[in-house]
Amino acid sequence: MYVATENKDIKFSYLHKECMSPIKYQKFCPHCDRELASDDIVRGYEYQKGRYVVINPEDFERIPRENTKTVDILDFVSLTQVDPIYFDKSYYLEPAPGGEKAYTLIVEAMQRTGKIAIAKVFIRTRQSLAVIRVKDKVLVMETIFYPDEIRSPQSLNHGLDPSRLHDNEVKMAVSLIDNLSSDFDPTRYEDDYRQALWEIIEARIAGQDVVTPAPVPEKDNVVDLMEALKASITLAEENRKTQKKAGGPRKKTRTGS
Repeated sequence: MYVATENKDIKFSYLHKECMSPIKYQKFCPHCDRELASDDIVRGYEYQKGRYVVINPEDFERIPRENTKTVDILDFVSLTQVDPIYFDKSYYLEPAPGGEKAYTLIVEAMQRTGKIAIAKVFIRTRQSLAVIRVKDKVLVMETIFYPDEIRSPQSLNHGLDPSRLHDNEVKMAVSLIDNLSSDFDPTRYEDDYRQALWEIIEARIAGQDVVTPAPVPEKDNVVDLMEALKASITLAEENRKTQKKAGGPRKKTRTGS
């Protein structure tokens, strides 16, 4: 199974304006005031505002998950019956060694019937609903949302009642659509904004208008140790002065364990 699409958005990194170093995003606990390691983190579901129930890896393992390495076909339907709102991500499927004949057979049968398959599949730790169709003699699996994951549009503004439209206005709109109608050709469309942004980036690179992060200063443990010793000496002197003012006997300092 291979991801069939690629997001070509131009992504930027956030830099520190002063030294141009990339910003690090840390997992930080505000209550304990410290950075956390992966082992310090558990999964929690917020069932009420500010109240969580923790789900451990053992809880996930207790859930029965059969056929986690197969695609289970449930039904065959027509592609036109699946509204595009359901589609999520696309993957190419290829046969495992020894499954070439079965793969070719299902491709041929689906091409002849013009049907697509509705299936269930486990991807990582999530069971997904999917459709399987043929494209360029290859099986393409598209994960789709479950019905309860599609939000209802009932609360949206639906505009005017169609009866309030004038016939001439409707005819003009229909005529406009007819005049602009053609066969779908994805090669006709380009991301003009991304192209313009990329031209700016290339021009900056060509003009050597680039920035380099400042070198990260190495921590010197000797300096840190010296600072700690100075702090200890200062604290000891302050304690000695306090004891002299109080007039009390000085306690001997024990050494060793």
